[in-house]
Amino acid sequence: MPTARSWTEGLLREQARAVADVGTLLRFRAAHVRRPRAFRVGLLVFALATAAIAVVPAYLPGAGGPGRAQDVLLLLPTALAGLVLVAVVSAVASGGGRELLARDPASIHPISPTTDHLGALVLAPLNIAWLLQAWTLLGAASYGGGREPLPTLQVAMLLWLVLATAVGQVVAWTVEGVRRLRLGEVGVRLLTVVAVVAVLLLQLDQRLVPLLDQVPTVRVVALSVGGVTAAWWGVVGALLGLSVAAVVLGAVPAHLATRRVPHDELRVESESHRARPLPRSDLAVLLRTDRGSVWRAVPMRRGLAVLAIGPGVVALVGDLDWVQLIILPGLVASGGALLFGVNAWCLDGRGGLWRESLPVGAGTVFVARAWVLAEFLVAASLVTMALGGLRAGVPTPTETTALLAMLAVVTVQVVGAAMRWSLAHPYAVDLRSARATPAPPLMMVGYSSRLALSTTMTGLVFSGLARLEAPVLPLLLAVPFLCWSGARLVRTHERWTDPVQRARVVVTAAA
Repeated sequence: MPTARSWTEGLLREQARAVADVGTLLRFRAAHVRRPRAFRVGLLVFALATAAIAVVPAYLPGAGGPGRAQDVLLLLPTALAGLVLVAVVSAVASGGGRELLARDPASIHPISPTTDHLGALVLAPLNIAWLLQAWTLLGAASYGGGREPLPTLQVAMLLWLVLATAVGQVVAWTVEGVRRLRLGEVGVRLLTVVAVVAVLLLQLDQRLVPLLDQVPTVRVVALSVGGVTAAWWGVVGALLGLSVAAVVLGAVPAHLATRRVPHDELRVESESHRARPLPRSDLAVLLRTDRGSVWRAVPMRRGLAVLAIGPGVVALVGDLDWVQLIILPGLVASGGALLFGVNAWCLDGRGGLWRESLPVGAGTVFVARAWVLAEFLVAASLVTMALGGLRAGVPTPTETTALLAMLAVVTVQVVGAAMRWSLAHPYAVDLRSARATPAPPLMMVGYSSRLALSTTMTGLVFSGLARLEAPVLPLLLAVPFLCWSGARLVRTHERWTDPVQRARVVVTAAA
């Protein structure tokens, strides 16, 4: 006697079809990589780096013993909880995770929300914040546990990475579905403010660390260090089962979110603005246009909020002093450039063809775009420093000059690198969607790694100078940094004025 399929059977069948569709999309994306050999080399380097980070620390002197290794092992449960937070924030900020296929091309293909959900899960590791957290977690587990529990501990860590990523996607799709309700945006903002205030109050009341000590990650680490036991198999089974459940469950809010209209994106595209008096100079006109294209975009506003407020709240909770805060502008600037700066000309799209027909010098167009990018990075950095400085007290003259020098250096450094990459590697990207990225995922990993490395090294230099009693020294050291980055920015400006180079970029962005 035939019976109707239950909703669980239908969900599992759709998951199976979605897995096959994700494989097809991945092969499609891989077939259109501009440099296939570099793509394969990058994947190999990524795999080897991950394996080395997970194994080599266990063979270092002091690994798995008392002292520093034991301290690292004690902090491991907190790191596991922090990874969940990073996965959630990253996925929520991008509106449900990164797109495996852009919104407009995907509209003509039968791609289900489940496929979109699984594709976002696959792309989650191609995020510098996720990578740094994952590598730190694997390296800390290897060093803290030592050689004997290395296999069992790393298996648990890998399963926790999968679980944290899947849970982050479930929360992100749920928040995106709520955000698309009538008053959802207001509700999500209020909930975010309440969560931040609650964390701050717990920290001020000295109850945040004891609360973190009660999370179940302590049991995961304790049972994984003991080797292969029945309890460890129970942990592995629980993590594996929860991961599968989270992956399957994430398709439900993904469907609900897809059926609703993204009010914030449509409002930006449909709203009207009253005409203002025309500025007197060409540069002022271009600056106004570029500011509007950046500050009115939904992904830019969300990204700025996460970049500016997130590190500031972490600094506020951690009670960082000014010497430690000096490193933050570099990290915030490098993250801000990844929102659009590494492919700055994609903001124009087809409008770039119209802009090139205007009687405006090419150099003026370049200056306006670089200036707006610098404004964006400085604004995010200043908000971070203002939040972090609430508990840091009054900075000394040396700390003040080191902070100002660091802010100027990393801004010119990041703007120069972003404009250079925008000219060398343009991509046709539609940034209207909150989930879009200005470049392919692997390129974004390369960009973020290089920016994070250079800005962190620069931050360490000026952080060290802030400890000295020489206020003029940071300003003097900033001069060669500014000259070097400024010279590279000027050379990029000269290449942009070449009509052949400019035509290649404009046509590519307009495709």
